[in-house]
Amino acid sequence: MRPFLDDDFILRTDTARELYHGYAEKMPIFDFHCHLNIREIYEDRKFRSITEAWLGGDHYKWRLLRQWGVDESYITGDRDDWEKFLKFAEVIPYAIGNPIYHWTHLELRRFFGITDTLSPETARSIYDRCNAALEDLSARKMIEMSNVRKLFTTDDPADSLEWHRMLMEDRSFGVTVRPAFRPDKAVNCELPSFPSYIGKLEETAGMKIGCIRCLCEALRKRIEFFDSMGCVCSDHALDVVYYEEADEEAADRVFRKALGGEKLTETEIGIYKGYILVFLGRQYSRLGWVQQYHIGAMRNNSSRYMELLGPDTGFDSIEDQPFAKKLSSLINRLDSTDELPKTILYCLNPRDNEVLAALINCFQKSGVQSKLQFGSAWWFNDQKDGMQRQLTALSQVSLLSRFVGMLTDSRSFLSYTRHEYFRRILCDMLGGLIENGEYPSDIGFVGRIVEDICYNNAEAYFTKQI
Repeated sequence: MRPFLDDDFILRTDTARELYHGYAEKMPIFDFHCHLNIREIYEDRKFRSITEAWLGGDHYKWRLLRQWGVDESYITGDRDDWEKFLKFAEVIPYAIGNPIYHWTHLELRRFFGITDTLSPETARSIYDRCNAALEDLSARKMIEMSNVRKLFTTDDPADSLEWHRMLMEDRSFGVTVRPAFRPDKAVNCELPSFPSYIGKLEETAGMKIGCIRCLCEALRKRIEFFDSMGCVCSDHALDVVYYEEADEEAADRVFRKALGGEKLTETEIGIYKGYILVFLGRQYSRLGWVQQYHIGAMRNNSSRYMELLGPDTGFDSIEDQPFAKKLSSLINRLDSTDELPKTILYCLNPRDNEVLAALINCFQKSGVQSKLQFGSAWWFNDQKDGMQRQLTALSQVSLLSRFVGMLTDSRSFLSYTRHEYFRRILCDMLGGLIENGEYPSDIGFVGRIVEDICYNNAEAYFTKQI
């Protein structure tokens, strides 16, 4: 029987252990999609307690607590930090088979040196030791401890990027931090908040936005501003993929209708979004950016909790609408004029793994290695089985060796152990292929593939080429 979370955790074969300890473990991290707060990085935030650092804003953990029936006052409510931490400690021993159990104990070990398992009996000691460590363990130090070399935050087009500017001017932090362009609020014309957002964008862009051409000009100005701040990628939440072929006149009619707060038909939404996404893709291509499409989230399922707590509080799930044809049409529209930027596609529904792994093969480009990528197992899939399924689909339908690898997609500075988790799963998979006689036992060569997936491929992929 293996001890819990030993040095060879998840690594089932000698070859897997050699690949991980000899190659993957030492590689730096390129976190090209996360939701860390740039102001907290610049100000080098210190947390008042492990509860604030660990449970605050973490809807992964919140879902577990709600499943157990914990009162909301212990989750997002007004209970004190110790009470909330103790409640989590009461629930976590029952999370057998859940990745949060693994992440919890990896984070305790890697950041705090604590090897005890969390339970009601150990909670007080762990709470006190973590809080003592947090007196010196700031946001920047957590990033540096994780061997992060580069990271991209997620930023709205209307953002001034002032905290990015100040961090770039601060020479004391050795990690490269850059913005990523997230224009969802300008794309989601069907939402009630759309007209007010356009008003906000008007202020930032310094121009009146009363037509679709004006909107495109405002977005172009913001993209070029982001580019001047070192941005090399965008990120889109395409929860449902809308796309209809449309000219400027048709898109303008829909835009004006949305700006007036009128309800749109599904076709009208497709006309507007298709037009804007093609426009944005062309801008990214012109500047040598990467675009990322996250597909298939069904958000804010509980209207009651949406009203009580707002979005991003743990009430999203997996969408199951088909999207392959519309996504292919959108990509093809850009590719048909050779204006398709490098693109990473992520799916939240694991049923769609092979859909994306196959689709990326249709739009590669001569002279560019893996221009289109099938992105890492995302959100509900960034657990052991989900990662294995994504890696298997990619390796069997496309080319795993050129994969850009893992990201955190997290708001927590403690979440970088997810890269370790991914790397162990990757090495276990490749080690198993070798030990089963399905690939030659050339450890040096496969080790270089591991290093590439862990870091080198992302470094090359996100280097601008115009």
